[in-house]
Amino acid sequence: MTKYKKSDLVEHLAQKASLSKKQSEDIVESVLDYITDVLKKGDELTFTGFGSFSAKMRKGRVGINPKNPSQSVNIPPSVVARFKAGKGLKDTLNNK
Repeated sequence: MTKYKKSDLVEHLAQKASLSKKQSEDIVESVLDYITDVLKKGDELTFTGFGSFSAKMRKGRVGINPKNPSQSVNIPPSVVARFKAGKGLKDTLNNK
């Protein structure tokens, strides 16, 4: 499995849309900033056929210290980002 980075997306977008790398990088940064802003507000962003991004509150809980299994650790509540794949993406990944 190959791991891709943001710079790979920037390069792909620059080639596909005949843009400079700087223009492509600005677009990618703008999209990521927008997704982040939507999630910070607690809203959901849906790309029909691709999937949706949302933020979810994770409850606080008691965990175990992996270095010292006899020690309990309080894990505070936190907000986590979630992505749910849409039907189009699922179908593409499953060759339908």
